[in-house]
Amino acid sequence: MLKQNLQLKLSQKLSPQQIQLMKLIQLPTQAFEQRLKEEMIENPALEMGKEDEFETSEYDTPEDNYDDYESDRIEAEDINIDEYLSNDETPEYKLHSNNYSSDDEEREIPIVAQVSFHQDLLNQLNTFILSDAEREIAEFLVGSIDDVGYIRRSVQDLVDDMAFTQGIYTDEATVEKILQIVQELEPAGVGARDLQECLLLQLKRKTPTDSVELALDIIENQFDAFTKKHYDKLLQKYGVSQEQLRKAIDEIERLNPKPGGSYAGGSKIAEHIVPDFTIRIVDGELELSLNGRNVPSLHISKDYQEMLQTYKDSKDKSSTQKDAVQFIKQKLDSAKWFIDAIKQRQETLLITMNAIMQYQREYFLEGDETKLKPMILKDIADMIGFDISTVSRVANSKYVETPYGTKLLKDFFSESMKNDQGEDVSTIEIKKILQNVIEEEDKQKPYPDDKLAEILKERGYPIARRTVAKYREQLDIPVARMRKKI
Repeated sequence: MLKQNLQLKLSQKLSPQQIQLMKLIQLPTQAFEQRLKEEMIENPALEMGKEDEFETSEYDTPEDNYDDYESDRIEAEDINIDEYLSNDETPEYKLHSNNYSSDDEEREIPIVAQVSFHQDLLNQLNTFILSDAEREIAEFLVGSIDDVGYIRRSVQDLVDDMAFTQGIYTDEATVEKILQIVQELEPAGVGARDLQECLLLQLKRKTPTDSVELALDIIENQFDAFTKKHYDKLLQKYGVSQEQLRKAIDEIERLNPKPGGSYAGGSKIAEHIVPDFTIRIVDGELELSLNGRNVPSLHISKDYQEMLQTYKDSKDKSSTQKDAVQFIKQKLDSAKWFIDAIKQRQETLLITMNAIMQYQREYFLEGDETKLKPMILKDIADMIGFDISTVSRVANSKYVETPYGTKLLKDFFSESMKNDQGEDVSTIEIKKILQNVIEEEDKQKPYPDDKLAEILKERGYPIARRTVAKYREQLDIPVARMRKKI
C-alpha cells in the first residue's frame, strides 16, 4: 500500500567553502604556504602582491566584482576573444638581454650528494678481500640491517631467505663468519643482533683498561643484573669498590645503543619548526603578532576582470565564446572566495591566540610553567564565541614563539585538579613540581612512586600513587630502580 507523508526535518550541511576554510585554519605555516602555491597554480585569476594604485576601480572591490555579470554570462552570447587576448607579437629572442659577460660568475647553490647509511656500509665492504660468494652473503647481511644498525633476525632465517629470495645456498657457520666481518664496519656496533651484542662490539674496540675490561665482563656475563641496576650484586660478584664499578658503568653509558642513528651521512632531514605566532613583552605588556608568512598579499587578476568587462561591453558577440567566459567567471569567483577565506583564517588565528595569551597571561609574562592555569578547549571557545572544533583546529600543529622559547600551542591546554586549598590547578603545574622533586632526589636512593605521592601531598597536591605513576610515564621518567646511580 502506497502512502504519502509530509515530514519536516532540520539538518545542517557544510558547504564546500566551509569545509575548505576549516582545512585552511588547521594548517600550520609551512603547510599553508604549500596550499597557497597550489591555489596560485590552479587559479590564474589569483595573483600575489600589492595592486598598483591605478588599478583601483569597481573591479577591485571583491564584494561588487561579479554580481553585475551573472545575468550577462548566459544571455550575452557573442564576444571576440581577440579583444582581450594579448596581441603582443614581439618575438621572444628580442626580449633577451645580451649584456652578459663571460667573466661573470655563475652562482648556484651547491647540492650535497648524500650517501645513504646502507650504501656507506656497502662501500666499506670494498676494503675487505672477499670471494664472490662471500660478497653476496655480506651484501645480503648489510641489506638486512635496519635504520638503527641492528640485524633483528636469526641466522637460520637469514640462511633460508638467501636460498628462497636470492638463490644463495649457504649454511649457518658461513653466515656467522661473514657476519663477524660485517660487524667490523663503522660505526662500531653495527650488525648486532641485540643490545647486548651491540654494546660488546663497541667495548671490544676500546683501548683495554681496567674499567673497560670490567665493563666488558659485566655486559657479557652480568647483563641482566646491570640492566636491572642491581649494583649490590655486581659489587659482591666482582669484589670491587663503588668507584671502580662507577667507572665501568660510565664506560657503558658512553656507548651508543643505536649505532645506525648516529650516521652523519644520513639523508634524514631535520624538521624545521616555523612559529605561527610571536609573543613579545613590550613595556610590561604582551604583544601578539601573526607570522607574516600567514598574511599573503593577494588580489584578483586585473586582466581577468578586464576580460569580463570587455565581454559585457562588446556589441559584436559570438556564441562560441560563452564557455570561455563562464570559465573566467568561475575562476574569478573562486579567487574572490579564496582571498576572503585567507582573511577569515587570519582573523580566526589571531582571535583564538589572543584569547589563549590573555588566559595564560601570568605565564607569558613570567615564563614559570607552574603559573600555567588549567585550560581546556571549551574555556577558549566560550571566551571568543567560537565552536570547540574551530579552537581545536587552531591549536593543532601550531607553534608560538615566546621569550622563553618556541612552544607547541596544544601544550598550554591541560586538565585541572584541586589542591589542598580547594583551588583548581593545572596538571602541567603538578607535573613540573613532580619533575623538580625527582631531579633533586638522592640518586643513590631514588623515591618510589608512593614516596613521591607523599611529597606532593605535603606540598599541597593530594594525588594518588597511580596518578604519580601516570604523570611520571608521561614525563618519560623511569621507575625508581632505573634512576638509581652509585
